[in-house]
Amino acid sequence: MQNEKAAFLKNKFVPLLNKLTPQSKGNWGIMNSQQMIEHFADALKNASGKLLLPSIAKDEQLEKNRAFLFSEHPFRENTENPLLPKDGLPLRQKDLPAAINKLQQELDYFFEAFEKNPSLKTSNAFFGELDYSQNIQLLHKHAMHHLKQFGLLPTSSN
Repeated sequence: MQNEKAAFLKNKFVPLLNKLTPQSKGNWGIMNSQQMIEHFADALKNASGKLLLPSIAKDEQLEKNRAFLFSEHPFRENTENPLLPKDGLPLRQKDLPAAINKLQQELDYFFEAFEKNPSLKTSNAFFGELDYSQNIQLLHKHAMHHLKQFGLLPTSSN
């Protein structure tokens, strides 16, 4: 299953994102398409160890968060991220294609980082220390959430 999820991230995720336009609206949430892309690029930076975020989950919550992560339950619509401003992050890339290109670079870097160091573990603010397969699980779940948000996948699929 992890191999299928990794293959999806490598081969299908960005082509789906390329269907977005600057006018694409999410079915929920406050992020526009470019904000979502840049947010996911940051998630990739965190998963590869390039971006360190403070841990905000206490022991009991961390245990519940990890149980959710390792399940096949999707993120709920409008899941709040306390690390993000309520009105979303300011845009950093010049336009949507540049943001998608940056996301692709971060995706490539993620896979290269774990290829060079298969025992690498990175720290996630909500889920604690994650190895490669655990990061794949999280990134895939996160990708599905945002693809559904922007209508790029049916809302009933995982």
